Amino acid sequence: MGFACALGVLLGAALDFSSYSSGPFLKTNKKKEKLARLIDYIEYEYVDDVDMDSIVDVTVNGILTDLDPHSVYIPQEEYANLSASMKGDFVGIGVSFRNINDTIAVIQTMKGGPSEKVGIKGGDRILYANGEPLFDSNIHVDSITSKLKGEENTRVLLKVHRKGVPNLLEFDVKRGKVALKSVDAAYMLTKELGYIKINRFAESTYEEFKTGLLELKKLGASQIVLDLRDNPGGYLAEATKIVDEFLPEDKLVLITKNKKGAIEKTFATEEGNFEKGELYVLINENSASASEIIAGALQDNDKGVIVGRRSYGKGLVQREMALGDGSAVRLTIARYYTPTGRSIQRPYDHGSEEYFADYLNRYRNGELVSADSIHVADSLRYVTPGGKIVYGGGGIIPDIFIPKDTNFEKQSLNLMLRNGYMDSFIFEVLEQDRKYYNSLSFEDFMQREVITNAIVEEFRDFMRRENFDMRFKNYLPTLKLYLKAAMAQQLFGSTAFEQILNEEDPAIEKIIKLSADREFKN
Repeated sequence: MGFACALGVLLGAALDFSSYSSGPFLKTNKKKEKLARLIDYIEYEYVDDVDMDSIVDVTVNGILTDLDPHSVYIPQEEYANLSASMKGDFVGIGVSFRNINDTIAVIQTMKGGPSEKVGIKGGDRILYANGEPLFDSNIHVDSITSKLKGEENTRVLLKVHRKGVPNLLEFDVKRGKVALKSVDAAYMLTKELGYIKINRFAESTYEEFKTGLLELKKLGASQIVLDLRDNPGGYLAEATKIVDEFLPEDKLVLITKNKKGAIEKTFATEEGNFEKGELYVLINENSASASEIIAGALQDNDKGVIVGRRSYGKGLVQREMALGDGSAVRLTIARYYTPTGRSIQRPYDHGSEEYFADYLNRYRNGELVSADSIHVADSLRYVTPGGKIVYGGGGIIPDIFIPKDTNFEKQSLNLMLRNGYMDSFIFEVLEQDRKYYNSLSFEDFMQREVITNAIVEEFRDFMRRENFDMRFKNYLPTLKLYLKAAMAQQLFGSTAFEQILNEEDPAIEKIIKLSADREFKN
């Protein structure tokens, strides 16, 4: 024992621990001790019982609010779902469903998923899972989901009611990985022009995108529309890999700079499946973060045409950091700059409330309907290698401006589509004759008048039950188009949905015209 103690003293003298003791996590800080002591006082001495989890959550949120608008706290109950949504897949039976009259009704099965493989169809009612009833009016959606999800390759025995079948059907479903698609659509707009829409940047986004891109090339696409409208961003690495598909080797893609001033540059590699093809990138006021990285990198490298409205203006990079109890913090760790060196981060000096109200300011000053209303400082002017003038200081300004349709009736229709009202109504329509609708091929569906005037009247009655009494006489064709898109979504999936909506999209119409003019000139 004496020898061991002596050896310890000698080793302690020989080793230098000063660098560790002065590190950021071990360094004594009286302000940190002050905060911890206050929380202890409240927990052990305060006269009334207090929810300490709530106290800590409020404290953490308060600290982060004073940093920047994008550093946020993710509570334990939200973190698992958020992580799953960005992972690109989950383990389950592969159905989307809604609760109708206290019964689980399948809207559609996910392509290639476990339920589709065993023969479950849209309109089926799942009544039992492993003998447990799912039609209790008091059962919560989370409880239903937990019974359908589970470990990969485990089985769940479902008993299902199908309209027109007298007895319950039994399906032995083996749970498996189900993709959470981040690429909503990939199809041909014209013989030369392909279209890809990305809704977010998750772990699987690049692979989904590459699959779609290669398929479109096989179909003859020499030009691509990359639709990033309403895409809030996500993983930066997925965005840079997508840019790499369009830029030649060694072209600068992105610059990041952290607190210590360390600069990291990302360059395109020799890989790239569309370096010579024509490109159009669609953005709007809700295109943020990773979407802006793509648009900025391509614009600064004089690749393609940016079409739409000025993007959101988020030039900060976040990293998720676990807090040890299942919660996490998403903390801003760097700023990013486009290849010309411009920052597109909007100012947040006046607090988060004003920062997030910027959309209203853009609406009021006319920026959403007129390019002339976009005001930028000349000091933030940059020039691309090809001589194009670009600006920093708050979003990517498009090369070709497309005004927002601010008509109240048109916006109301769009809200009804996006918020699920049309989706709920269309499910009722399909229930009236599942056999007929399921028999339609996509080609038949597109050619037929599946949304009749009678169905429009039914929709008006449906909306009155939802306390909306609105008239859309001037927008009857648009209403029919939106209802048809909602029906296509349930019958054929997201590509069909986007394809129908794009028929009346002014930005798509503009790009098709640009594409045709280019073909004519060539």
